[in-house]
Amino acid sequence: MTTKRLLSILVLNMLGFALFFSWYLPENHGFWLSIDKAIFYWFNDRLETNKVLLWGLAITNFRLFDGVALLAMGALYLSFWRRETPQGRRRMFAIGIAMLLSAVVLNQLGHLIPVSHPSPTKFFPDVHHVATLTGIPAKDASADSFPGDHGMMLMIFTCFILRYFTRRAFITSVIIVLVFASPRIMIGAHWFTDVVVGSLSIVLVGMSWLLITPASDYLVNALYRHLPGKYKPAK
Repeated sequence: MTTKRLLSILVLNMLGFALFFSWYLPENHGFWLSIDKAIFYWFNDRLETNKVLLWGLAITNFRLFDGVALLAMGALYLSFWRRETPQGRRRMFAIGIAMLLSAVVLNQLGHLIPVSHPSPTKFFPDVHHVATLTGIPAKDASADSFPGDHGMMLMIFTCFILRYFTRRAFITSVIIVLVFASPRIMIGAHWFTDVVVGSLSIVLVGMSWLLITPASDYLVNALYRHLPGKYKPAK
């Protein structure tokens, strides 16, 4: 590993830890609480008067809508898959498996952080609940919302796109993160900092060690060689 890569890892780790501790250490999370509260109430106060917002959040936070996020990521991946050779498709499949394994491991490690708090819809009194106002069983509350699992999964996908595909695809994947992570914050199932501090800080630290070092290439190459199916490389 080159000095430049090591420096990049250290910088990303410092950013991740600085971001997390800027929220974790101050009493009541310092300035972050004001940001969290302002964002939550801006949307929550409008739920009774803005029917477009209300029903939009009900639909985008319904469990089945998570499938739309998967379709968006799948469509981006498919755009590269269709142009690949059979061997290239096998390698893309290996990258996909590596991505899933990384997401599972990092998500589990993220939940080892000694932080537990309810979503803002459970924290603040006398708030509006989208599920109650619409009758749609939307995810508008969580007993433990830190870190944001949904946002973390989307960010990990984006990191792999940056590492193995094009910058244009990376920009598209960033848009996917913003589009599909925002509704959880807007409805109050997550604090803004669950995603911007929790998810992002974990991804900055974890993904830097996986994707900037040769670790991800070793994993992808091992899967490419040993996964069952056609077009396995010759030993």
